[in-house]
This record gives sequence, structure tokens and C-alpha cells, in this order.
Amino acid sequence: MENPRHGIAGFRLTENTWITELGNWIDAISPDGRRAGALLFDPKIIGLPGVRERVVATVLTDQRLVLGGLTGLIPVADVVAAGDQVWLLTAQAVSPTLSDLLAAGPIDAGGAAAVLTETAQTLLALHAAGVTHGSVHPGTVVITAEGAALLSERGLSDAIRGQVSPPERDAAAWASLARALAASVLRSAPRAAALFERAAVIVSTHGLGAAKSVVLSEPAALPGGAIRHDRLAQAARGRSAFAHPPVETQPPLDEGDIVTLLAVPSPHQAQVHFGPGVSTQSPQAGTTAERIWREGRDQVGTVQHGGGRPARAARARRWRTILAATVFAIIMGGAIIAWLKLGAAPDLAITSIDVVAPKKTQGCNSAVVVTGKIVTNGEAGEITYEWRKNLDKEVVKQTLRTTSDQTAYSVPLRWTLKGKSTVKATATLRVLSPGPLKTDKASFTYKC
Repeated sequence: MENPRHGIAGFRLTENTWITELGNWIDAISPDGRRAGALLFDPKIIGLPGVRERVVATVLTDQRLVLGGLTGLIPVADVVAAGDQVWLLTAQAVSPTLSDLLAAGPIDAGGAAAVLTETAQTLLALHAAGVTHGSVHPGTVVITAEGAALLSERGLSDAIRGQVSPPERDAAAWASLARALAASVLRSAPRAAALFERAAVIVSTHGLGAAKSVVLSEPAALPGGAIRHDRLAQAARGRSAFAHPPVETQPPLDEGDIVTLLAVPSPHQAQVHFGPGVSTQSPQAGTTAERIWREGRDQVGTVQHGGGRPARAARARRWRTILAATVFAIIMGGAIIAWLKLGAAPDLAITSIDVVAPKKTQGCNSAVVVTGKIVTNGEAGEITYEWRKNLDKEVVKQTLRTTSDQTAYSVPLRWTLKGKSTVKATATLRVLSPGPLKTDKASFTYKC
């Protein structure tokens, strides 16, 4: 991503950036000096008919929920347009994610239990408010510096696809998350792994509430006998890009070139439609979500800091003008019509992976190609994967954009070995997202 000015709407951008199906995420610092995030939407996606309008409607729904007291989401500060670019700005950091922590190694069982219970209670609150997340996986679970688990990108995947995910999709995604965490803690805490697997099974028969209760009901299965956040918080702080200074700030874009696409809603605003056949009053929705969230939080004993504050800087921006309000009214009118016509479409999923290495012994100073094959369900999206080698600590992390007309993808690893020795070299392919985590490996012999 090229952004020579290193800033947007008063947010300073750091050098830490990563790609998702939505576009480029960047760690940022808000105008008041807080850790934040900025998403530059992929122009090929945001430029499609109706996508911008649906994104705006989704963000406005989130802002109402946050104003109503739901603190399990990454709060969105604004959505702005600067020329052909469309940016989503968050009031809290969006990294590290659970995917980042899992890529670095296993996490502790107490922290894994905290992630499962907190994400479950957030999803329950969302469902009570008449909305769903639609894209729960390790890459959308943000771990704060205090060890709390917040969900990002709520509804955005659905918005760009023109669909509304049912609650059952969130439940199935949570079950995949539970299985991925079970695999992560299996070696260090087998009883906890079994507990998480059992919770994943319970989801399909009794729902998220029962699954969360299963995790809470057996603290003895966790090391130390309790859900803990300290090690998770330590891991998050160790992976945070904010341990490094931001890039030098350059003069920001002239405010005349930036237009907000949002109008901050009143907490007492009238009826709003969340999806086909679903409507609710904003104050009541917020109250229901707040009650469910707080009840769940009290069960876990979790205290989260700074997760639910809406951005205040937006009130002072000069570009909240009559023109912006007019644009908003037009957008909302089209968004409601478009939302009522939404259809369902499956998400990208990984069917299988396979890794093949040369069978013959490799000689001196060999350049070996290990071939990985990823098979999908044929949907368009983005795959994040990494290669690991047993002979060194190098991790080769890459992304792959899939198309709807192809199901199999080749992801080769080129590995050069030098020196006189006889070793068994093993390459491991890990597909991180979409979840659950999948791995395969293959070995060859090097002899010189």
C-alpha cells in the first residue's frame, strides 16, 4: 500500500500493515494519541455497486450497539472518503489478533478459555440485538494489552458480499475457534483441550450459551484452576506493533479532500432495520446487548478497558457538513433497500491441504522445492498461510487470493541447504485463515 503522507483524517499510520479480504489494515495512532487502526478498503471491492452503502449501514449499526453499552466489539470511529480511497478508522488497536499469537506458538489454556468465553458472550449479545458477526475466525479476534478478546470486522464480510449471515454461522465459526484453541493447548493442557472440544460439540446441539457454560463449569481442567488473562496479555504486548515507534508524520491531507460517510446517530433515534425481517428500537437493542454482555462478563470476572468508547474527535471535524448529512441520507435510503434484497452465499473454506517433498536424498548445496497444495470449496476470498522449517527459525508467511472458478492452489517452498552434514529436513505448511487451523508436513534427507 502506498500512502506517502502517512496519515488520514488526523490518524497517524505506522509501518505495520497486513492484508485481509477487505483490504489493507494498518496499525495507527488516533488524533488524541491512543492506539487505533485504519483499514484502507480494496478499491476493487469497495467500488462494487452497493458495497459502500452496505458498509456504512453496518458501521452505523455497530455505533448504536456500542452507544448502548456493548463493549465486546472494536469500536469504529469513522468511515471517510479521500478521493477514490475509502478508509475505516477504529477507536482501538486491531492487533495483535489471535491468529498472530497462534502463529507465534501455543497460547496458555487459561487465556484460551478467556478468549472462548468472551467471544461467546459478545456473539450472544449481538444475536440478542438482532445482528450477527458473519466472519469469526482467529484473524478477527483482537487481543488487547489487558488480555481481553474483542471482535473486529463485525458484519463487514457480509456487507461486501451482499448477504446476512444467520446466527448458526457464528456458532459454527465459534466451534472452529474452540477446536483450533484445543489443538494449540493439547500438549500443555490435555484436559483443557478436551474441554474445548466438548464445548465445540455442544454448540451445534445446545447453542452458544450452553457451550460457554461448559467452558466456565470446569475450572479444574485449566492449569491453576481458573480462567486467566495475565499470560495472554503478556503475549499480546510482546506481539504488539506499538512496541515500535510510528513512522515520521507528514502533513496530513487537506480536510477539504476528506468526506465523512457517517452521521453520528442519537441514542434515541427511531427504528432501524438490521436485516431482512429483523427490526428493533436502538435503545432497547443496546439495553439487551448490554445486559447479556455484563452478565457474561461477571461470570468470567473479566475487566476490559477502553473497548466501548465511541470516538469523540469526530464531533470536532469541520467536514461534518450539511453536504455530508445529505450524502448520508441518500446512502441510508439505498442501504435499506439493498439490505432487504440480500441473498446468502457460502464463505471461503479450506477442504484439505497436502505437502509433498522429494523422495530422493538431496546432495550438497541443493535447492529443494517442497510443494504444498491447498484445496478450497471454490469460493472467492483470501487465505493466510505460512511455511516453517525445522532446521531454522525462519517463518515464511504469505497470503493467497482465491477465485470462484478454482478449487486447488499450489504454494511451493524453495529451500536451499548448504554445508557438509546429514540431516532430515522437514517443512510444515500451516493454513491460518480461514479457520480452523490446518497443518501438514513433509520431509527429505540432505546428505553432503
